[in-house]
Amino acid sequence: MSIKHWPEGERPREKLLALGAAHLSDAELLAILLRVGIQGMSAVDLARHLLSEFGSLHALMSADAAALCRHKGMGPAAFAQFATVREIGRRLLAAEMAATPLFDNPSAVADYLRLRLGAESVEVCLVLLLNQQHHLQHTLELTRGTVNESTVYVREVVTLALKHRAAALILAHNHPGGGSEPSAADIALTARLKAALDLVDVRLLDHFVVTAHTAVSMAERGLL
Repeated sequence: MSIKHWPEGERPREKLLALGAAHLSDAELLAILLRVGIQGMSAVDLARHLLSEFGSLHALMSADAAALCRHKGMGPAAFAQFATVREIGRRLLAAEMAATPLFDNPSAVADYLRLRLGAESVEVCLVLLLNQQHHLQHTLELTRGTVNESTVYVREVVTLALKHRAAALILAHNHPGGGSEPSAADIALTARLKAALDLVDVRLLDHFVVTAHTAVSMAERGLL
């Protein structure tokens, strides 16, 4: 049955307007984004099918164009919609961090990093440059490596910090394989980078190891 024939209180869009987005399931939210279903499936049915196929909302929204388009009813337009939603989320979190000292909202940093790095299939390293009040000024990609290796040059990080007159910075990289524990190489790099930044009066506030579902703070682990 088409959604338009459902009782008004059960239709996702009307339910959102009446109760708020937080009261909708993943499938209902996704159905609003999809707008229409396919033959034999309402938008909600299609949303439930896609969530089942991909395993989670995060995996679905992070899928590349080729993976998404293999599914009936999905094409470049749907991929563009999902990519737009992801980017809006990233920009909203970036704006929040630019307006608020990062020490006051560490969960926003973790969410932002998971959105930026969680779906990457290769190791990517980012640096978040902060001002004296620890507001985010720039997010810069340092390296993009193979599936399990990326090289970060301490000298390049220090140069970027000085160029942008950063008072502090946060380093972050992902583990595409899924393990969130900092490696011995991660710990050694953090120590070298902190020592180099101390010489130019720039604080290394944290180094995050990011996966699709977690963002582990090395500062919280006492590894900084």
